[in-house]
Amino acid sequence: MEFLPDLKRLLLLIAVFVPAGRLLTLRHEQKLFRRGWANDLLYYVANAPIIGLGVSLIILGTIVMAEWLVPDSIRSAVASQPYWLQTLEVILLADMGFYVAHFAFHKIPWLWRFHAVHHSIEELDWLAAYRVHPVDQIITRGVSLLPVFALGFSGVAIAAFGLIYGWHSILLHANVKIKFGPLRWLVASPEFHHWHHANQREAYDKNFAGQLSILDVLFRTAYMPQGRMPSRYGTDDPVPRMYLSQLMYPFLRRKPSGAADVLPPEILSDCLQTREATDQHQSISYKEHQRRQASPV
Repeated sequence: MEFLPDLKRLLLLIAVFVPAGRLLTLRHEQKLFRRGWANDLLYYVANAPIIGLGVSLIILGTIVMAEWLVPDSIRSAVASQPYWLQTLEVILLADMGFYVAHFAFHKIPWLWRFHAVHHSIEELDWLAAYRVHPVDQIITRGVSLLPVFALGFSGVAIAAFGLIYGWHSILLHANVKIKFGPLRWLVASPEFHHWHHANQREAYDKNFAGQLSILDVLFRTAYMPQGRMPSRYGTDDPVPRMYLSQLMYPFLRRKPSGAADVLPPEILSDCLQTREATDQHQSISYKEHQRRQASPV
């Protein structure tokens, strides 16, 4: 697990995804330094030790329990498989866990409050992948990796999975126009995940998989309409704009009759400013998107 932000990795991500976003741009009206980019950079820097510690504790507990519950014969059989096969199995098992956890974060109200922070992104790019509440990330990663460590997959296979998943998840959020063709129904693509982030009723609670879109196909939650992309992203929840406010947001209690009454003044101000800016920005973005859709290619 990463306990410190990796500066070299950040520079490599910038070197790869900034040019890609210029050459293969999906939304030309979106600026390089779009709204909230500094906040998301703070997530990259500050979340690493929190998430690293939380996930490590879950993994440690899983390994200890597996010693008691999983026969050595099973663990040995799993670890003795070829590395390439183990890696494929880890990807499948981990994404099944991811699907379940992700589904729960959308369907269970108190969990959604954590996940809404990630869905508050209104302009998707590679850096937006890091705007995830630590509680959301710790639980989701823990559920995903629990069967992997319980069954005793090799460190090589787990490391390979981590590398693939890390880069893939960033690509899914990038502002790039990349089509996977028929493979989009098997492997998650930017198109697939952008629809998951769409703030459009027909796309709500769709495309839960992190890597294998075929899971959504099997569970009838896949949504990728032919020939178009979302016109708007985000959530209607009043998620604040700033890092510390976003971390506090899920823990704030609200009265049924008036949510604003119990919000601290600084958080309330952040929420109200966010809603006003969101309404203005989405109106402009939607008109620009409609204009581009109508223009001949």
